[in-house]
Amino acid sequence: MYYNGNSVAVPAPAGSTAISVYNNISFDCKNVDLYYGSFQALKGINLRIEKNQITALIGPSGCGKSTFLRSLNRMNDLIPSCRVEGEILLAGVDAYKDIDPIVLRRHVGMVFQQPNPFPKSVYDNVAYGPRLKGITKKADLDEIVESSLRQAAIWDELKDRLHKSALGLSGGQQQRLCIARALAVEPDVLLMDEATSALDPISTAHIEELAVKLKERYTVIMVTHNMQQAQRIADKTAFFYLGEMVEYGETRQIFENPQKERTIRYISGNFG
Repeated sequence: MYYNGNSVAVPAPAGSTAISVYNNISFDCKNVDLYYGSFQALKGINLRIEKNQITALIGPSGCGKSTFLRSLNRMNDLIPSCRVEGEILLAGVDAYKDIDPIVLRRHVGMVFQQPNPFPKSVYDNVAYGPRLKGITKKADLDEIVESSLRQAAIWDELKDRLHKSALGLSGGQQQRLCIARALAVEPDVLLMDEATSALDPISTAHIEELAVKLKERYTVIMVTHNMQQAQRIADKTAFFYLGEMVEYGETRQIFENPQKERTIRYISGNFG
């Protein structure tokens, strides 16, 4: 056994004595196939996602990028017909064999397309996860709530509204609150599934600025249909098409000098 992330004991991979090989790798995906019943949604995905970077997943609707994102914290487990083959390793640990999915989701948080605050106060939204982890002292919760809201760049806007309903916030505020809620359980990775697509340009800019700051402490993996957004903030970009990962590399290279014909056609707007 060894400790992964925040202090969760998990089995070491067979034959290994340390995870130093994974010091710079967050996720290592090997020959990942994913099926919904007989339909194959992901085909042979091989991808190493580096720590403390923003990785953008781009591609047309239905190409598999959101399915891949959800596979990283096993959200697809909620679909009865879904099955995954291959390996998805988090810091060298098999996410489908060696980690309880609930524990996995503490390490790999997620923010969805539509803001989804709980029908509770701002404070109780952020404190929800820590309370589930057994943290009950008010002083500890106060510290976590303030720290998480500060990380999400929304403390100054909400510090006088902590005990008011989160449902009364604007869309952009709700989305940043959801980010704070995800950060409150101290994840290693933050998944963002088109997290700005329902927001106005100003709110979108706030989230983009926030993502760039968050990568100092977290790994950020984002699905986006906004290619300009990927160019603005992503360090690496992966292009998906028809369930395959066609090309992956430095964002500038993907957009300025793509190597695959399908990438060239998508970037130039010839299909999608």
